[in-house]
Amino acid sequence: MSIAAKLESLGVSLSDAPAPAANYVPFVRVGNIVYVSGQISKADGLITGKLGDDMEVEAGAEAAKVCAINLLAQVKAACGGDIDKLVRVIKLTGFVNSTADFTDQPKVINGASDFLVEALGDAGRHSRSAVSAASLPLGVAVEIEGIFEVQ
Repeated sequence: MSIAAKLESLGVSLSDAPAPAANYVPFVRVGNIVYVSGQISKADGLITGKLGDDMEVEAGAEAAKVCAINLLAQVKAACGGDIDKLVRVIKLTGFVNSTADFTDQPKVINGASDFLVEALGDAGRHSRSAVSAASLPLGVAVEIEGIFEVQ
């Protein structure tokens, strides 16, 4: 099954890739590697909150899934609009807006990791970091950047 068909079967449609909010580009392609700038938890609106304060782990994981969908939208743009040129996810770095004593960052970023494996199978398995941040842009709950191999 193609990636596009699998995403459709999951009820996920990749919208246009979000535009950068500052002086940077949303992705850089070097050969068959695409480096995607941090994608924030933004779907129809911003998903804001601080884990360990006003947001539960499950809601943070959903925010991380939204980040993963936004990452795929950027990869699709980097591939001229063809998500099926994605070969594999190489690495994710996830940032979680959380309190100083919050220690479940990996469970939050699992929202992105689990989604990518569900959507891409083994090609979605990746190396990863999950770290805490005292705050994130616009008060979002999660931001994730990624490295991808493409055709």
